[in-house]
Amino acid sequence: MAGNVTSLFRSGAHSPSMAALTREGGEGAGPVDFCIPCNPYFPTPAMLETMASRLKDIITFYPSSADTITAELCQLLQLPPQAVAMGNGSTELITWIDHLLVRESLAVPVPTFGRWTDQPMETGKRVDMFPLQESNGFALDLAQYAEFIRKRGTRAAVVCNPNNPDGGFLHKQAVVQFMDAMADLDLIVIDESFLEFADAEAEPSVVQEAMLRPNVIVLRSLGKNFGLHGIRFGYMVANPSLAGKVRSMLPKWNLNAFAEYVVFMLKEHGAEYAQSLLQVRKDRLEMASQLSVLPGLTVYPSQGNFLFVRLPVGAEGTVVRDRMLTEHRILVRECGNKIGSSSRFLRLVVRPEVDVRRLVSALELVLYGSRRGAAVPELGNGTSYSSGTAAVDRLVSETNGAGLQLAQAVGAGPVPGLAAASAVGPGLAAAPAAGVGMPLPVAGPPAGMPMPAASPVMQPPQPMVAQMPAPMQMAAPMQMPAPMQAPPPQAPMQMPPQAPPPPAPAGPTPTGVPARGGLTAAQVRGMTAPPPPPPELAPAPATGWPNAQSWPNAAGMGQTG
Repeated sequence: MAGNVTSLFRSGAHSPSMAALTREGGEGAGPVDFCIPCNPYFPTPAMLETMASRLKDIITFYPSSADTITAELCQLLQLPPQAVAMGNGSTELITWIDHLLVRESLAVPVPTFGRWTDQPMETGKRVDMFPLQESNGFALDLAQYAEFIRKRGTRAAVVCNPNNPDGGFLHKQAVVQFMDAMADLDLIVIDESFLEFADAEAEPSVVQEAMLRPNVIVLRSLGKNFGLHGIRFGYMVANPSLAGKVRSMLPKWNLNAFAEYVVFMLKEHGAEYAQSLLQVRKDRLEMASQLSVLPGLTVYPSQGNFLFVRLPVGAEGTVVRDRMLTEHRILVRECGNKIGSSSRFLRLVVRPEVDVRRLVSALELVLYGSRRGAAVPELGNGTSYSSGTAAVDRLVSETNGAGLQLAQAVGAGPVPGLAAASAVGPGLAAAPAAGVGMPLPVAGPPAGMPMPAASPVMQPPQPMVAQMPAPMQMAAPMQMPAPMQAPPPQAPMQMPPQAPPPPAPAGPTPTGVPARGGLTAAQVRGMTAPPPPPPELAPAPATGWPNAQSWPNAAGMGQTG
């Protein structure tokens, strides 16, 4: 039975559904879910009981039209309905955005949500992938990304804030400046699907700014925020002309009766929703602290409702994932099939403390148990990417290859409008060339959490040195002349000075040493959120939302947050 369960992970770019895992597991309830990123505190038990009591009516009758449901959501969020389009999950909106608005090419930082790379490739678009550097903590430098877009001549661009799977965050002022600098593009999409879980800035959303610009779409998720992935609902906000173009292509009844029922009951539960977001943020800090005690495990700062971690040396993600599921009934997200990531990385969803203790105990047994050497091998070549779609797999080498090569050449000159990036905010600070280590996009480590000094252990191995003695021993056989003109004994040693071998690529980081830009135990305790902007940085004025006392604004921030 265990073999049947783990085989479900071999068939696509995304994790199998909980329903599929439960069917194959054959043991009643499914595993503890650290894979699917949703809110574990909302809806409340009382809300679920109310929905259950109305189940017969909900599944028996047609829902209202999408326009009716959208109008109710817009009244709740104080948004103009003509600037909003609701979809059957954000992936439906991504699909229509690709079909209608992406003409020839799209740029996206990787690793990220797989549909932003796979969807346009499936329709024959060129996808220019901008690699986020592990040495930089997977932080996105917007100035460097803008230069990459200019060099590639890309016509559409995506920015995910926070990014999935690493949780990297960009301040609002930096995102707005990027939007203005890229105003000549056909389209800019700011994916804010996880922004309501962020607490690094009071008003981080660019929804209001997007409505004023002709080429910007902000994508928002409802299933993730409300803990209801199965209902499938999300929305986009844009200039009315842009939103209307997408809305006109959506089916009249693309939203189901469950989505309608939830949207109409939300106005009575704003306080509970705001409290759930506060609890997720608190749990994120506690979970990062508990994970950080595991030797060799690197935890990256996150503003999402998940944490991105790098496994210790000697651990391979697919084996860890399979053992966690079959031996401990815990589901984790192994990231080897995400472009720009590898099987050394896991994404772990923030959950209540009782579940986190179970997670940490299971990881200790899997990573450091008696069978560690045999059960958690590290593959020599990593795990190759497979999207599960033949068209994507055929195209990935062409599009991704071009994108990766040009990303290394970024830095020839500033992009107009972004020249003063260093004075704007962490997201637009001048960046070194790709592959060069640089600090995370924060002002500095929190108090009491000094960054570790460079250690001799960090020195990469020099595999090329082992090849040097053999050529040196060939000097004697090469002295063929026997006459008196033979060179003195030391002559063979007077070889032209050889240039030192080039530094070998950085190898795996030894146990207990963080990746450049990553965090380990002492650094991550008590904090994963970046600090607020420097005092001299005046954030863009907060527009707020009417009636904010009863309902969080579009970024999920209540007055108590």
